[in-house]
Amino acid sequence: MAADLAHAAERKAFELVLNSLGKKAKKNRHEGYVEVVNAMQKVLGDGWPAEAYDRLRATFSKGGKYANFFDRLLDTTDPEYLKGLMMSFGYEAALSGFRRTRKVSKKLGMPIPWVILFDPTSACNLHCTGCWASEYSRTLNLSYEDMEKIVTEGNELGIHAFIMTGGEPMVRKKDIIRLAQAHPDSGFMLFTNGTLVDQPFIDEIKKSKNIIFSMSIEGLEDATDGRRGSGVFQKVMGTMDLLHKNGIPYGTSICYTSANYKAVTSDDFLDFLIEKGVAFSWYFHFMPVGNDATTELVPTPEEREYMYHRIREVRGYEGGKEIFLMDFQNDGEFVSGCIAGGKYYCHINPNGDVEPCVFIHYSSANIHDMSLLDCLRQPLFKAYQSAQPFNKNLLQPCPMLENPQRLRQMVKESGAKSTDMMSPEDVDHLCSKCDEYAKEWAPVADRLWASNHPGYQPDPNEAPV
Repeated sequence: MAADLAHAAERKAFELVLNSLGKKAKKNRHEGYVEVVNAMQKVLGDGWPAEAYDRLRATFSKGGKYANFFDRLLDTTDPEYLKGLMMSFGYEAALSGFRRTRKVSKKLGMPIPWVILFDPTSACNLHCTGCWASEYSRTLNLSYEDMEKIVTEGNELGIHAFIMTGGEPMVRKKDIIRLAQAHPDSGFMLFTNGTLVDQPFIDEIKKSKNIIFSMSIEGLEDATDGRRGSGVFQKVMGTMDLLHKNGIPYGTSICYTSANYKAVTSDDFLDFLIEKGVAFSWYFHFMPVGNDATTELVPTPEEREYMYHRIREVRGYEGGKEIFLMDFQNDGEFVSGCIAGGKYYCHINPNGDVEPCVFIHYSSANIHDMSLLDCLRQPLFKAYQSAQPFNKNLLQPCPMLENPQRLRQMVKESGAKSTDMMSPEDVDHLCSKCDEYAKEWAPVADRLWASNHPGYQPDPNEAPV
């Protein structure tokens, strides 16, 4: 009871800060931004280093790139919707939720993830080259009751951030709305191809104010349609315009490959995204997952190094572009390496299997057989957690792509089985596609890491074998 009262009081205080920012929007936005940073520091405490808060305050106080970024967000977003996102994602998930998962983790003596990815369905209206979901059978679904269980049991552990992947989650749009409206204190991000979003759905999410989209795009029209099918690009553009018209903020999700890595980070492309109203973009390294997956699209070490420098250039405090970019693979150094296996996140496929990562389909736990907490206690997750980080060079975070010898060992010793629902893939087969890449990337990663970490010496015991 005391904890509930403290949470309610803190939530109200955060809401008052947001209201104050709204009132100052027409007078002095930068002062309002600084107030939000101050509120974050009070809630998170030493969850972030003090210099991070100081850097944000300095940035907002003098205006500049990210002040302009948030100005644009305020000017183009429905204020009540933005407030709803800030309460669900900002306060409940990122601030209060993250802190609570750390407390529960300490109490139970095991990591509790901050975010859970789950697939409402394996069905999709597209069939994109290189998509991990393209390996799935197209007939599996998590029932509404399954999804309700995931969110409810997640909330009990302090988890209030949920990401839906697939398949195409919008195939289940009615259940998604029902779930989001039943859990207003949780935030839901949908990784979607963007072709099934319509005005009636937008009208519904305006009621819940806790859903945000990340739409998949591969570049401009030729590149997107080449991977996703003829006419898809124009459908996505229509969805972007519809969201923008309704004041709904959104981002994009981009798989970078050896064929498109420069195109999807070019000035022209990024300017195009900004003009369309995109606030953020996730960049994902192509992964050769699945028995039939090709390695031809896997970026070379030189191409990945280009991405390393380019993403940092674009999102720097100065210069670059007024859009926030995240590189799932190359940003491992900012989150202590691999975040999977329940450390900060895990994945639940449409069969209910609880997997360490959306790219790594092995498990020995299913939500239909046990509680979410017991699923998080499975042997494979324990193996992950005891071995993380998998490499002291955090530019080699993944146990599959950069440290395949680690994944082989963990899967075999834990007794986990392949959960690929169309064509189970032996771990040796999967890792064999990464062995050469790991060896070639290691010296590049070591050079990059040493340039920012004087005195660093590679550990020969961590070298790919």
